Amino acid sequence: MYKASMGILAIYFVIVISYEYTKIHQQEDELNVSPLNGALLAVFAFFLCVPELLFVDGKMQLLAASKTLNGWTIGGNGPDRLGTVGIFTAIIMALLSVKIYCFCVKRNFVIKMPEAVPEGVARSFTALIPAFAVALVVLVINGTFVLLGTDIFKVIAIPFAFVTDIANSWLGLMVILFLIHALWIVGIHGASLIMAFVKPILLINLQANINGEVVPYAGEFNNSFVLLGGSGATLGLTLFIAFLARSQQLRILGKASVAPGIFNINEPIIFGLPIVYNPYLAIPFFFAPMVSASLAYWAIKLEWINPIIAYIPWPSPAGIGAFIGTAGDWRASILALLCAVVAWLIYLPFIRMYDNKLYKEEQVAVQA
Repeated sequence: MYKASMGILAIYFVIVISYEYTKIHQQEDELNVSPLNGALLAVFAFFLCVPELLFVDGKMQLLAASKTLNGWTIGGNGPDRLGTVGIFTAIIMALLSVKIYCFCVKRNFVIKMPEAVPEGVARSFTALIPAFAVALVVLVINGTFVLLGTDIFKVIAIPFAFVTDIANSWLGLMVILFLIHALWIVGIHGASLIMAFVKPILLINLQANINGEVVPYAGEFNNSFVLLGGSGATLGLTLFIAFLARSQQLRILGKASVAPGIFNINEPIIFGLPIVYNPYLAIPFFFAPMVSASLAYWAIKLEWINPIIAYIPWPSPAGIGAFIGTAGDWRASILALLCAVVAWLIYLPFIRMYDNKLYKEEQVAVQA
């Protein structure tokens, strides 16, 4: 299971990204390109970079060592570069190959077949020249790096290693959470936007934890300990307004939001309460997840609980996700519930002020 999923994760990345990126060009630029061909070209480009090469005595040679087989570095779960190590290279190769493919088609650098030829066959021939162009560009780039004593994988790892170091610090985690919620507060889905960049780092950290390291920010850390109830850590807030709010409007909204909130879905709260553009709830919306994240970060860093070593579905309820993600550490479940309670306490004075305001407005409306 592991070898067929996390062990070859870079392949999944390169296929999905290149397919969808080709589809975007096909629809927006109205190009006669095939998403399937775009995906295959990207896989082709990625595998051109996987074997490790050395420039020795004036010629290219496959790396030969105890952990290599014909240039393929073999780890405990298969070729290392097909797993999380290769994610960033997979992303770059997907974008590069699709760009070359679309450029060739747009400039008519393709083999055109007669109209009588079936469309599927014609598209296959259309991809021949782009395939040669992709091979040429990738081999020249990677070959140049090999001449300099490195390769694409190692070069791409340099800037991303810097980003990874920042993301793996407590301060970096605070910045990530601040950006997510700063976007949410103005109505933009911050989690989808920011986590698209952070997700590869979390997967790499997850692999590191599997190999025996202790990296707090890994896997579904956010949904296990921080964003319980959804962005802003609103689970306690939802339960409060559902059962303890004075305002009838808030009670109705809360009861409708409890079920999705348990599974970390809180758009009804963010847009219905609302939290967006709401000065009463903006402060706890920022601070509740940051405090929860700090508790979980340092608990893992100080090894009070096990690090996350299993990837869980993000809608896993509070406590359950942490328990599964840490391979059955009951202390992680308690910590997750504690984070939810702390987040609720941070919201409590602010939601009471907002509740009282709405309750008074409702009373005025009834009297009128």
